[in-house]
Amino acid sequence: MDVAPEQEEDAAEVAKEVAMSRRTLTFLTATAAALLAVLGGGAPAGADHADRVIVLPGATSAEGIASGAGSTFYAGDLFGGDIYRGDIRKGTAEKFIDNDPGRNALGLRVDLGDGLLFVAGGFTGQGYVYDLDTGATVASYQFADPAASVINDVAVTTDGAWFTNSFAAELYFVPVVDGVTGPFTTLTLSGPAADTTGGFNNNGIQATPDGSTLIVAHSTQGALNLVNPNTGASSTIAGVSLPSVDGFVLEGRTAYAVQNNLNQIAQVKLAGDLRSGTVTRSSRATSSQCRRRWRGSVTSWRRSTPTSTPASRPARPRTRSSSSTAEAVALTP
Repeated sequence: MDVAPEQEEDAAEVAKEVAMSRRTLTFLTATAAALLAVLGGGAPAGADHADRVIVLPGATSAEGIASGAGSTFYAGDLFGGDIYRGDIRKGTAEKFIDNDPGRNALGLRVDLGDGLLFVAGGFTGQGYVYDLDTGATVASYQFADPAASVINDVAVTTDGAWFTNSFAAELYFVPVVDGVTGPFTTLTLSGPAADTTGGFNNNGIQATPDGSTLIVAHSTQGALNLVNPNTGASSTIAGVSLPSVDGFVLEGRTAYAVQNNLNQIAQVKLAGDLRSGTVTRSSRATSSQCRRRWRGSVTSWRRSTPTSTPASRPARPRTRSSSSTAEAVALTP
């Protein structure tokens, strides 16, 4: 791949190039092993971290990524809606789910216990549930009007899955009982998480292990908000400023947050009650291949806990190019 120019390009310009020149797009995918390594928690000091590129053959765009069993990962073609399955150790990937045109694939989350893969449907206003073994569609949900929604990310709890909408002050919950999905419900938000005055609002989402509290990243506010899953009431986690926050990983009381337009990953130490926190460390991506990037195309992957992070809203390509190839560039030990 050619080395990209130093200047940051506008998302619309990149989308135009996709349609007109069919150039290969490159996206930064930072694994949590990479998050910990880059931030100093996963490798000895001074360790050399080489870039790894995993090609998603035939994909026209790349977005969410989620860990499965062992070294298995799943990644989505944003505008094509197809799902890829690969091995992070072997550095390989192949198309797992070949969807008909019309679906999107943003945030992904694996439910290993129930054998399900949840996918946020982006600009379609939908969410999808796939069988983790066969790739068959288990359920499809029309959460909201496509003209007024971006279904962005998803978090899995012991009871089901929560989806965010970056254009509306609401979350959507899909219950799962004994591996069977049920009708979704809509949770209306109040407080800071209900703010939709910005261009792009609620984004990444995580849940505490017992599901009693949701944490939702708000891109416009540059904040993490606590959300009560029963009432929709929310409050901002004090002391945490994360401009351009996107998806994030929650490990105990430590969050690793992607700041997409800054091409940066931040480590946040949260208080025991989650009401406050401190940004303790941050690391910028250094790969020359990521200098020429599609805004918001940064996603994160945690091997030990299935999760995903979706991107901020990029411009839609005018056409899909069958000759395009999407790649995931992972910073790994």
